Amino acid sequence: MRIFSGIRPTGGLHIGNYLGAMKQWIALQDTNECVFCIVDLHAITTPYDPKELQKNILETTAVYLAAGINPDKSVIFVQSTVKEHAELAWLLGTITPMGELSRMTQFKDKSKQHKDYVNAGLFTYPVLMAADILLYKSQGVPVGIDQQQHVELARTIAKKFNQKFEKIFPEPETILPKTGAKIMSLTDPKRKMSKSDDPKSCISLFDTPEQITKKIMSATTDSGKDITYNITKKPGISNLLTIYSLLTDRSVQDIQKDFEKKTYSEFKKSLAEVVINYLEPFRRKQKELQTRDVYVKDILEKGANRAKIIAETTMKEVREKMGLA
Repeated sequence: MRIFSGIRPTGGLHIGNYLGAMKQWIALQDTNECVFCIVDLHAITTPYDPKELQKNILETTAVYLAAGINPDKSVIFVQSTVKEHAELAWLLGTITPMGELSRMTQFKDKSKQHKDYVNAGLFTYPVLMAADILLYKSQGVPVGIDQQQHVELARTIAKKFNQKFEKIFPEPETILPKTGAKIMSLTDPKRKMSKSDDPKSCISLFDTPEQITKKIMSATTDSGKDITYNITKKPGISNLLTIYSLLTDRSVQDIQKDFEKKTYSEFKKSLAEVVINYLEPFRRKQKELQTRDVYVKDILEKGANRAKIIAETTMKEVREKMGLA
């Protein structure tokens, strides 16, 4: 099966990004044909610093490599280096109903968050995401739950194209993690963890042990003393239990037993240790890759060349079916 997914290079990737999407990628690359993209065209739909973008792209690539994405098994490249993404997005935009786009939850959320930066690109973001997926005739898209609506739109657009012109696109399926599809903020456990929020609300993959400890010890918990999973009544402790479970591959029930009659403070100290130990290889790999820019850029260039072969073949078909060639 061909798999596609990508992450915006907006700096400071956190454990929500990793657990919600990237952890799946590592398992999928062993048995599937995987295409993993750094989606820089998506990154410029919200406020960003042009001087920082290239640095963030290399940092995101380092995250991919540190997390275990293998460039010998998977295609890793930067979205804007394959011009067919933008071309297909324009063509698909001509068959995408405005009503479908106006229903997108992320547009509404980001419009509220960046009131001075509401642009047409932000509105048509899901069409570009559909183009990203369909350009490689992807059958599966591993994402966090917040992106599920966009993958559903990609299915709708694929179906519409196939009916209007000729069937060339598979209808991609969303691949969600069994648990942890949505990791919540440490400061407001009713909201998704986001790198654009207060830095205290999320744990970066490259945070120092001191930063991790401070963030977890100050994480919002709930009334009462019991360390039990109840997403409605105890969203704070439930979120921390989910993180603990995913990083240790142990069930929430087992972890709850370990902390019966123990305090929130004891639980948080243990969780901080778990997170620090889990992320240590990430920090080590990042330090190594910071001195190997040429190596990272070479991976991206080779990945782009491989991606272009697939993209050009798909676009030749699309142009012919739409009467453009």
